[in-house]
Amino acid sequence: MFHIAPRQDTFTALQRQRYRPLATSTLGHFTDFGAITSLMPLQRPVRLLGTALTVRIPHVDGSIIREALKLACPGDVLVIDVSGDQRRACWGEFRAYAALRKRLAGIVTNGAVTDRDALCRLDLPTYARTNSPLTTRALDLEGEINTPVAIDGVTIQPGDLVVGDDDGLFVVPPHRADALAEAAEAKQAQEEEKRRALAAEFPEWFR
Repeated sequence: MFHIAPRQDTFTALQRQRYRPLATSTLGHFTDFGAITSLMPLQRPVRLLGTALTVRIPHVDGSIIREALKLACPGDVLVIDVSGDQRRACWGEFRAYAALRKRLAGIVTNGAVTDRDALCRLDLPTYARTNSPLTTRALDLEGEINTPVAIDGVTIQPGDLVVGDDDGLFVVPPHRADALAEAAEAKQAQEEEKRRALAAEFPEWFR
């Protein structure tokens, strides 16, 4: 049985734009909440920014991902919770082509991926825990879309903002977005001033 809840659009275009230049390491100076440190990007350098379309699959059955791809909108980040099964890959090359066709912002899963070589060549930011030759099956048993999921102890609500770069991932809920962005913007401005001063004193460091 599939459970598909309505999508949640909780961030304005301006709020998303504020997060575009912000590094996850800057956000990590101000909060522990929302940091996902156990997943690594397949591609580097990488930049991910989009709103969460959450998916929960029941171990072996990945059928609900097909439905999520149908519902996905440009700029969504598909966040897939595999219910603890890291032996089977829930994501691979041809699902990635479907995501590119829908202009998704990226993929995040606490499970495995397959077709790693192909995925690494695609312009689709992808974060996963591992890779595997085993895959999920299309059994049409059950699954959920747009319900809360949990990755690395972080609860991700549908519509949360997902920020990713080479250092990892941050999930930002709407109620914290403005205050966190303001603090991070100020810190990055200060760091840029320090960087310019160092470049003037030690130009050889910045060639």
